[in-house]
Amino acid sequence: MKKRITGGMIFDAFNIFIMLMVIVASAYPFLYVVVASFSDPTELARHQGILLMPLQPFTLEAYKMTFQLPQLLTGYINTIFYVVVGVAVNLIMTTLGAYFLSMDGPMHKNIVAFMVIFTMYFSGGMIPSYLNIKDLGLMDSRWALILPGAISVTNMVILRTAFQNVPSSLREAAEIDGATIIQVLFKVMLPLVKSTLAVLVLYYGVAHWNAWFEASIYLIDKDKYPVQLIVQQLLSSLNVTEDIGDLVQYVELIRYAIIVVTTAPILVLYPFLQKHFAKGVMIGALKG
Repeated sequence: MKKRITGGMIFDAFNIFIMLMVIVASAYPFLYVVVASFSDPTELARHQGILLMPLQPFTLEAYKMTFQLPQLLTGYINTIFYVVVGVAVNLIMTTLGAYFLSMDGPMHKNIVAFMVIFTMYFSGGMIPSYLNIKDLGLMDSRWALILPGAISVTNMVILRTAFQNVPSSLREAAEIDGATIIQVLFKVMLPLVKSTLAVLVLYYGVAHWNAWFEASIYLIDKDKYPVQLIVQQLLSSLNVTEDIGDLVQYVELIRYAIIVVTTAPILVLYPFLQKHFAKGVMIGALKG
């Protein structure tokens, strides 16, 4: 018994140590970016090794210059539109699809399920997708970043399984009381899978917030660019070799500040959804 207890303690201690190392390796790069963005540029250029505190004198100059970039504000507004409208479309379409696949009795449900699952393993590729967007008249349209990805099959499968885990007796009782299919969905099913919906909001929201590649293909008007595409272009164009006057010494700090400004909203949102995360994933992952 003592050997088992000792072996278990050693195993737990080893796991804790490994996880702490993973946390440090994952968190330190972002910590470095945050700390460096508040540091003095001259001292930062001289510094070598690990950086845990801002190098004095403490400065907000990089953030002042960052918020003076007009294209960044435009990108933020566009991204908020893509996230809000995109997540709304995603949830509506995913919910309707998952509800249909979770029901007993609809005609040809298995055929539809096969056609949906098939897209998880096979896709047309980038060129057919581009031609499809062009033929639909969505080029240089904000909807080109929303409609093609209206449903994530993986997320729909998770939500379908969550619906299937709801006792069928609740659905049947509502139907006996005269509830329609839509009323059963909104008044019975959705309130019982709130945790899974919260997880899907996080999944879809992060995907829209980080999206830039599709925008670089489908959008021409820079006034429609999401913030991540603007950041990608800004980070590529900010070179110390460029003649940008007083900004030269702050170029590296501006890079860090831009990364922090565009990453912070998702980091702020996550703690509010974190309590639903484990529960929502497990409900949507297990049947029975």
